[in-house]
Amino acid sequence: MTDAKLSPGILPCQAIDALIAQGAITSASPFDADQVQPASLDLRLGVRAWRVRASFLPGLGRKVVQRLEDVAMHELDLSKGAVLEKGCVYIAELQEALALPPGVAARANPKSSTGRVDVFVRLLTDHGAAFDDVAEGYGGPIYMEIAPQTFSILVRTGTRLNQLRLKRGEPPKLDLRSVGVDLTEGVAGFRARRHAGVIDMDKEDGHDPRDFWEPLVPRHGELLLDPGEFYILASKEAVEIPVLQAAEMTPIDPSVGEFRVHYAGFFDPGFGTEEAGGQGSRGVLEVRSHETPFLLEDGQTVARLVYEPLTEKPSRLYGEGGSHYQRQGLKLSKHFRPWG
Repeated sequence: MTDAKLSPGILPCQAIDALIAQGAITSASPFDADQVQPASLDLRLGVRAWRVRASFLPGLGRKVVQRLEDVAMHELDLSKGAVLEKGCVYIAELQEALALPPGVAARANPKSSTGRVDVFVRLLTDHGAAFDDVAEGYGGPIYMEIAPQTFSILVRTGTRLNQLRLKRGEPPKLDLRSVGVDLTEGVAGFRARRHAGVIDMDKEDGHDPRDFWEPLVPRHGELLLDPGEFYILASKEAVEIPVLQAAEMTPIDPSVGEFRVHYAGFFDPGFGTEEAGGQGSRGVLEVRSHETPFLLEDGQTVARLVYEPLTEKPSRLYGEGGSHYQRQGLKLSKHFRPWG
């Protein structure tokens, strides 16, 4: 192994493939051909899920299944498909399990398509003291907390709602960039309808967006965010992730505004780059206002992108072989037919 591969950084797809080959990442069923992304691994729902009365962390010395005994209300069989209702919290087992080598840790995040339909998901591990973070050298099963916020969703065994980014050591922060919102003329965003139907999370281009979304036309470059509503907006600037880097959109801090932006924070190498055919791609922003109405202005900073190095150039880039979101502007999730 070269010195570059031993330096701190995010692991690219070929390193993830190597971990699978070594048995550091295993699965209850064969891995899908497109499951390994340029700098992340899609995770798949297993057979069982539980409706729980409250979210929880297992904490040191306790396993997830032990905590489930205290909070589970009933069990769901995902092999037959199941509707997860908005406003409820579920814990699902994942098909993948980990036996990470020393020096390798991981972090999970919702997939873009999950965040864009306002489904809040977080990863849990046995003995975990924090959501989404997988400790260095962790060995054991992994689970997902699923909390649909606006729409009820249909899922089944194999549905992919989140992704895992693996890292060696503590990658340095290479850059921090502010992301502004585009509120120029025409339809600049969408607001979710409160009483819509069920979204099938495995059905692409299968839903009429008008049944789920209301288009928004800002006035004078401003948009009033109502408390408790969910919005899809687009970044003012094009987003570009260099081929030797990966980025994460960080939740906004209170000093910027009374709202949260972007549940799905991972951007893979090659997103928005000329090399990968994605020049001009915008970041899609998932925005939820908190308790106070907030007047958003065109160009206002709403999020920040943190860039980190890869340990080596990935053998494939974002968008190679097809992508729903390369070269995107304002775009709803892949579950919906184009607006128009």
